Order: sequence, then C-alpha cells, then structure tokens
Amino acid sequence: MEFDKDKSTAPLNKFSGNPHDIEEYLRAIFNNAGDPIFVKDEEFKFILVNDAFCSFFELPRSQIIGSTLAENFPVSEMEHFFAIDRQVLEKGQEILCEETLSPTGLQQKRVMTRKNRFTDAKGNYFLVGVVHDITKRKQIEEKLKRSASVFSHAHEGIMITDASATITEVNDAFSRISGYTSEEVLGENAKILQSARHSPEFYAEMWQTLLKQGYWEGEIWNRRKNGEIYPEMRTISAVNNADGCVEYYVSLCTDITAMKAHQNQLEHIAHYDLLTNLPNRVLLADRLSHAMLQCSRHQQALAVLFLDLDGFKLINDNYGHNVGDELLIAVSVRMKAALREGDSLARIGGDEFVAVLADLSSVEDCEPVLERLLLAASEPITIGSVVLNVSASIGVTFYPQDNVDADQLMRHADQAMYIAKQSGKNRFHLFDTAHDDAIKVQRESLETIRRALDKGYFVLHYQPKVNMKTGTVIGVEALIRMQHPKRGLLNPIEFLPVIENNPMSIEIGEWVIDTVLTQITQWQQMGLNLQVNTSVNIAAVQLQQPDFAQRLTTLLAAHPGVEPRFLGLEVLETSGLDDVHHVSKIMNACLSLGVEFALDDFGTGYSSLTYLRRLPANLIKIDQSFVRDMLIDNNDLAIVEGVIALAKSFKREVIAEGVESIEHGTALLKLGCNLAQGYGIARPMPASDIPAWINSWQPDARWQI
Repeated sequence: MEFDKDKSTAPLNKFSGNPHDIEEYLRAIFNNAGDPIFVKDEEFKFILVNDAFCSFFELPRSQIIGSTLAENFPVSEMEHFFAIDRQVLEKGQEILCEETLSPTGLQQKRVMTRKNRFTDAKGNYFLVGVVHDITKRKQIEEKLKRSASVFSHAHEGIMITDASATITEVNDAFSRISGYTSEEVLGENAKILQSARHSPEFYAEMWQTLLKQGYWEGEIWNRRKNGEIYPEMRTISAVNNADGCVEYYVSLCTDITAMKAHQNQLEHIAHYDLLTNLPNRVLLADRLSHAMLQCSRHQQALAVLFLDLDGFKLINDNYGHNVGDELLIAVSVRMKAALREGDSLARIGGDEFVAVLADLSSVEDCEPVLERLLLAASEPITIGSVVLNVSASIGVTFYPQDNVDADQLMRHADQAMYIAKQSGKNRFHLFDTAHDDAIKVQRESLETIRRALDKGYFVLHYQPKVNMKTGTVIGVEALIRMQHPKRGLLNPIEFLPVIENNPMSIEIGEWVIDTVLTQITQWQQMGLNLQVNTSVNIAAVQLQQPDFAQRLTTLLAAHPGVEPRFLGLEVLETSGLDDVHHVSKIMNACLSLGVEFALDDFGTGYSSLTYLRRLPANLIKIDQSFVRDMLIDNNDLAIVEGVIALAKSFKREVIAEGVESIEHGTALLKLGCNLAQGYGIARPMPASDIPAWINSWQPDARWQI
C-alpha cells in the first residue's frame, strides 16, 4: 500500500537558515523517524502523523487525518486511549504506558507509548505521542519468563555445565534430589555426584557417546550430599555454539528410587513364593538353567530333587489352612538349612518343593544332603499347642547323566518322587535314566510308525508260495515294509516289535488286510486268482479282540468282488494267546466266512501241540530256522520230520519256509512236504512284479522226478 508523502520531505542541498528551510528540515526528520509519531487535537482527532505511523497501521494519511480511528479498534481499547489522552491534556504531564493495540485486520501488537501536551501561540492544547513497538521484545520476555518458570518449577532436576563439566546452574528440583544447594555446587565439577558404583569404563563410554552423538540417556547411580546412593534416569544433551563447538551441557534427571523399589517389589513377587519367601517356579527355572550351563563348563554334575510332603493334606483338612501354612513355613526353613551353601530350594506349589544341588563331583556327594532333608522334614513341629508330624518323599535325577532340558529334569525327578512315595514314603528314589531312555526310544518309535501310517509310508511286498512237485504257484504271502523317506525300504524287524501288544498293531493289521483285498481285486481283473496270506501274522492282541470277526466281515464287505477263500490269515505259533478256547471260537467264526488260517513259525513256541490240537488252522508252516540248517544239522532235520508227521497225523497241510536252495527243496520232497517258499524260489517283490514272475517261473527238474 502506498502512503501520501509530503513533498517537503525531499532532501535539501543546502541549509539556508531561513524559517522556511527549518520547517522543511523538521518535516524531513519527522517523517523519517523510525517510530510512529502522531499529534491529536483536544477532540482526540489526528491532525498530524508521520510516515512510520501510516506504515504501522497500514492506513493512508488521508484516512487518518481528522479521524480518531475509533472504528479501527475495540471499544475497550479506545476508551483506554481516550482516558490517557484526556489525562495528558488536562494535567499537562507526560505519561509513558504500555498498551495493547488490536487494529482491525492486523495482528495484535504490544507498544510503549509516550504522550505529552504542548500549547500553541493561541493557547490551544495539542497531544503529541510517540509509539514504540515492543511486540518482539515482549515475546522474548515471555519466552524467557516461561523458560525461567520451567527451569524453576520443573520436577526434573536440571543441571547446566560448561564444556569442561563445571556446574554453572541448577534448579530447585536438583537441590531437592541431590541435597546440594546451588551455592554448594556452582563452580564444582559434575563428578561431585558420582557414587563409585560405576566403573571408569562406564563414564568413558558415556562421554564418548556424548561427543559422538551429542546426546546420552540412561540409568545412573549417584550420591546425595548425605552420602546416600540413589538411582536416577538422566538425559544429557550437548548445546553447540555457532562454530559447532560444545558451549554447554544440559542435564535432566529424575529420581527413580521409588520406581526401583516398586520394581524390586514386583520382581520379588514374580520370582518368590509369597508364603515361604523361597524362589518360585520362574526363578527356579532360571537358576537351574544357569547351574546346568556351569556344569557343562566345569565338567561337574548337579542333582534336581523333587520333594513332596507326606501327610500334609491330612493336616490341612484336620487343622485348617492357617496351620498348614505355618507348617510349610517351618518345614521350608528347616529344609533350606539342610542344604549346602550355593544350593537352591524352591516352592513350586502346595506342599511341593524342588532343590537344585550344584557342583557335585559324584552322585554320592548328594546322599548326605538327602539324608539331612529327610530328617529336617520328619522332625516334629509344634504350632500353637499342636505337635505335627510329616515326612518327605524325594525323587532325584542327575545332570548330565540325565541329559535332557530343565523342564524334563524336573519331570524326571517328579516321576522318581512318586516311586519313592509308592515305596513307603519318607525316602528318596533315584531316577532310572536307562529305563527312561528305553521308554523315550519306544515313544519316538511309536510316533515314527504313527507318522508312517498317516503319511502312507507302508507298502506290501509279496513272496510266492509253490507246489514244488507239480510246479504250481499256490499263492503269495504279503509282507509289510516301510518306505522311509530317508532310510529307504525297511524290513518288519525295524518296526513290528515296537507295536507288539500296542493298539496300533490292530490298526496296521486291518490296513494290511484291506490293502491285500484291494490287491486281490486288481489281480483278479488281470486274470490271476491267488490266495494271499498277510505277513502281519495277525498279532495276538488283534486276534483276541471280541469283535475281530465282525471287523473282518466289514473289511470283506468293502471288497465284494473278492471271495473270502482267497484270503488267508496266519497266526504266530509264538503268540501269547491268553485264552485258546476264545481264540478258537473267533477263528471258527472267520472260517464260517470262508477265510482260512495258517499256523506260522510252528515248532518255535512252547504250546505247539496245544495250538495244533485246539486251533482250527488247516495249514502248518515249518519255521525257516529249522529248514535253513536241516541239511547240516540232524536235530533240525529231525524237527522238520516231526512237524511233517504231526501235520499228517492231524490231517493238516504243511508248507516249509526258508527254502534257499534246490537241495532244500529236494530234501523236503523226500520227507513228504511238497509246499514251500523261500529265497531259493523267489524273493519278496512288489505286487506289480508278480504276474511276470508267475508267467516265467519254472520249478527245478529235480523236484519233479
């Protein structure tokens, strides 16, 4: 916006000294003054303003002269201006005052106005005023005032030092926290607060961070004036000058003594049993893990003891929980005293405790402690007028002999404790790692078999059975295998013993029957009618199931194209059949379906004649262990002869397993055994190879003479 300017403000080349020239000079000075200047008449109207005044209010001179500018300001401000103006005009005394100006459309300003009265030759009063803008100064003052207020009233202690760490200023909170007055620390080095709890390396690292990053924050322990060491959270910031060099450091600190105490209290609650003040399960796990690590480093052993009080429940029931709690406290004190220095005792719940004995050179080092613990727990305890008696059953396991993790160690000690309790209480029992290893291997093996069954790793191979005299293939025997993804094809000896007498054997047995029936269907569609016997040999636990016949009926019904006579089931002569009469009834029920049975491994058990007499198996299989050595061992030869004779006496067919050579077959034929299977005839093979083998197989000519 352009403002009207008097032409007389143009500079003069030469001062003449006449009144007109003086007026021109005065006008030039008036209009070039930096502060706004105004003149009002007795009605408070502006009659003269300089250029700075016009610029200050962003108004042209034409709009100002002759006006009070009342319409440009709030009413309250104008009333204040007029009151001051009136006082000046009436009393003729200079007034200096701070004023707030809020002109319409402009930012509010803070000014210092100097007003005075002068009189012209005619005796008229005029008011002259000079306005000095102090808005920025007031803002700075307010900022400084706020900063000073924050500095003085902040709850955090504030300490300012120079670049060499000499204290130059502190606030009241600093004095309250440290105990030092400002007079006592000003000019001192900040080291006056050090507690000696931190190493020189700590402070060196702190200063290195400050110099590198210009900032450090962390927990630090300092010393009050009275010598008390206290924790504080401290933040130190470096303030640089225009050249980038450190000018001073500002340090803010908060006393966290109460917070630390509360934190310690919470940690105690989290890690200690509230009743006995012993470590709880959480802290025990930490200590046990640490002790195990130390054992590994120092090649020593440790013992984990699981203690359970005998008879505690009865005391709780008879005398109440308050008495029970007092008893637990007393027993825990005694048992803790029975331990060695460095051992740990924890209460993990109820009347159960766990002790960790570290730094054992041998297992025997633990026994004196165990005896002391048993004695401490069994000594009478008097609570009020009642004398109470309990004892302890203790289970013990040793690491690294029991090479498991911390949780497993406690579980093993717990298992041993139950054995101690079952053995009569008030004693200790050592965990049997060898037995547990066997259980662990058994469990892992069962899990492997479970996965194999779920993922379809089991397969069946088939071994032909022939009539050596006629050259006829009379059937095949199904032999289960596991196609392991890493170990390859595994024989039954690798997995069947694991599931003996396990319910999984039933599931696998039914899988074999179902798979065999499916395979028979496929062979029949190819024109092959083969009787098939499963190599699972119908485990005793499966055969003795009350619903075995019904389940077999269901499996057969799922394959309506297979006649039951094409399925044969083998019963191991070595099976532990608890009730031969019951098994005989089941077998007869299956025979009525059309399924035939064979008695496998005959001669290797202790009930051969009983089984032969009472079990309705139409085929007897001579075990391969006798057949294999019959050519060189007369005793085996005699057994083979005897089995063949028994089979004929009981009107049963007989087949020999383990025929590995032509000579084996020839000898068996001479003894009257025409049926055989073995490596000398064919090895077990996948089902897909069976048709080609049958088409190409020819018996040895010497067998048909």
